[in-house]
Amino acid sequence: METEAEQDSNHFGDFTKDATKIILTNDDGWAVAQIRSEYTALTKAGYNVVLSAPAENMSGTGSSTAAPVVLTEECEYDTCPIGAPGVGFNASQPHLNYVNAYPVDSVRYGIQTLAPKFFKSKPDLVFAGNNIGNNIGWIVTLSGTVGAATEAALEGIPSVAFSGAGGAQVSYTTLSNHTLQSTIDATIYTDLSLKFVKQLLDNPGPILPKNISLNVNYPSTANCTKPEDFKFVFTRIYASTNATDVHTCGTHLLPDETTVVTGPGCFSTVSVFSATNKSDVSAATQEIVLKKLQPILSCYTL
Repeated sequence: METEAEQDSNHFGDFTKDATKIILTNDDGWAVAQIRSEYTALTKAGYNVVLSAPAENMSGTGSSTAAPVVLTEECEYDTCPIGAPGVGFNASQPHLNYVNAYPVDSVRYGIQTLAPKFFKSKPDLVFAGNNIGNNIGWIVTLSGTVGAATEAALEGIPSVAFSGAGGAQVSYTTLSNHTLQSTIDATIYTDLSLKFVKQLLDNPGPILPKNISLNVNYPSTANCTKPEDFKFVFTRIYASTNATDVHTCGTHLLPDETTVVTGPGCFSTVSVFSATNKSDVSAATQEIVLKKLQPILSCYTL
């Protein structure tokens, strides 16, 4: 069970009324190290964050949905007991919430129930992930992280699905050990995701076009040992030889995310996908997102 002392360290006081309001979710569970690393960092950066994630690891559940039910076994890492209600929160930090259902249900609960409670409005952004393991190519159709981001977009909330090749399915309590590779990975991916979010939000007008979401993937940290090593590349989800994408880096054909993120180098991928079918979008829609992210993007060169 999470203790008050452990959670007090993750509470950083009041937020200004202008702070960006973020629902943080995933499919790996509410108590996994990666999502707690992000909660801490996002909150310290001044964002108003509410975590709403599955009580258990729900990886690979796509856009499945079900009503939350009373727990018949403990939440992951024994963070809530058998018999606990289908939705609940940490007593000393109510911004940390679990939902005993799928990722889609977790983000829906965050948007429809927690956002009105804590934000008095809709969230500005849904941050899904960072998933333990990449979600690239056809795998996006199975990913609960992508499923959560898709649900947010369908509900009219801008969203991003983040995933990384590294990391581990371990408890948030391991984050205090800074020598663990899982902690190193969590910290690197968190830093990169904050850089990405900052750039995405640093634009006038709507954060993203309607009915789309972004799929961001990070490579392994084995040869990329610090955030400065990584470069963001604009990509497409599915490989193609004849698609007409947005013109960038001297071509109208974007590289596919699988080739880029699994290949040599420290390239992170950014793909724009439709919330209705989880496939690539038109060049015109890609261009809107490209312009917002241009300052942090690089060309894919080996």
